[in-house]
Amino acid sequence: MRAHPLRLVSATVGAALVLSLSAVPATATPTTAPANYHEWRGTDLGQGHAEGLRTTPRGLVITRPAGAVEHTEPDLGTTRTYEYGRWTSPLYHQGFDATQLVASWNAQTPERTWLQVEMQGTTGTGTKSQWYTMGRWALKDTDIVRTTVPDQEDAVGYIDVDTFVATQPIAAYQLRVTLYRERGSHTTPTVRMAGAMTSNIPDRYTAPAGPSAGAWGTELPVPRYSQNIHKGQYPQYGGGGEAWCSPTSTEMVVEYWGKKPSDRDLSWVDPAIADRTVPHAARYIYDHDYDGTGNWPFNTAYAASFGLNGHITRLSSLTDIEKFIKAGIPVITSQSFLSSELDGANYGTNGHIMVVVGFTANGDVIANDPASSSDQAVRNVYKRDQFATIWLRTKRINASGGISGGPGGVAYIIAPPWKKLPRL
Repeated sequence: MRAHPLRLVSATVGAALVLSLSAVPATATPTTAPANYHEWRGTDLGQGHAEGLRTTPRGLVITRPAGAVEHTEPDLGTTRTYEYGRWTSPLYHQGFDATQLVASWNAQTPERTWLQVEMQGTTGTGTKSQWYTMGRWALKDTDIVRTTVPDQEDAVGYIDVDTFVATQPIAAYQLRVTLYRERGSHTTPTVRMAGAMTSNIPDRYTAPAGPSAGAWGTELPVPRYSQNIHKGQYPQYGGGGEAWCSPTSTEMVVEYWGKKPSDRDLSWVDPAIADRTVPHAARYIYDHDYDGTGNWPFNTAYAASFGLNGHITRLSSLTDIEKFIKAGIPVITSQSFLSSELDGANYGTNGHIMVVVGFTANGDVIANDPASSSDQAVRNVYKRDQFATIWLRTKRINASGGISGGPGGVAYIIAPPWKKLPRL
């Protein structure tokens, strides 16, 4: 598997290396950065081709299975026969040549069910990639091992954890979702949404924050959870709390919307642990092959299991985030930075997740930063221009002086179905 620098550790303190970004050529900061998010939801899933499935107002469900397959899970020590149905999307043209794709899905997977999401890219000359597996997923971890799949590569591109990276840019793509239920079971998984974010973000070391969208002085009451108070807890899920920035952030937003695991769901968590919903989120987001909890679509799929809508996208500026804040929707963001690049953080990181919950009266970012010493210390204010750079750039100078990738404006969007998302 190719290393994914943005999701190695949530808050790894690096050496304090002060470098002048003004030395980077001005051409490294292009103004255009195309990104597109498209989804098929509910009855829109009827636009695709279904085998053994029926499209209902709730989404795709298995009716008369298209076939059956024997599936072995070595880590669980099980071999079971599953019936399946399959949905293939129409060919979607995003309007530009894309260099990356991240799929998203919202689904319910009762016991004895699971699903697999795949994508196939098509270049401008009509060359098609193989069908890449983007994830094998179920909410629980008793039927299958929730995982991405390593060592997928062909002439068109390859899979880096949860991201398709094009070596030949793609002009269009299709998604394919296969729903599985154990033979003899009358339950079915339900897929409410399948979608994907495509992007072609040019190399850039800095990026403008953007003008105000009217949210300065607005702060949303998002719960505050620290990942660091869980240091060393349940290390089998990606290394313990010190690496749980993503599930901690996702859980904050899930609970902002009034959702959370039940007492029965939490029965496996040590009752002496504070904020028991955080290790629960880590367990049910954990990606077995990646061996971590930073898989982007696994986080939004977990949130969607509570009846919320969730997807991964890329935003173009803090102006875009402000539109969400103005609409009452917190935004989860990915960033990487040296300790010298974000005043007040007091750490550096190869990749970290935070929740933007608002903006100060002068436009600085108010973030629930889970890499904090306590829940009370989670609220932080970061300078607007600094935050924009560490979130929007695609290239950065790392602690050893080399060049590393940057997040390029990645955002998790999580909200209830009734909440209208802002127009960007």
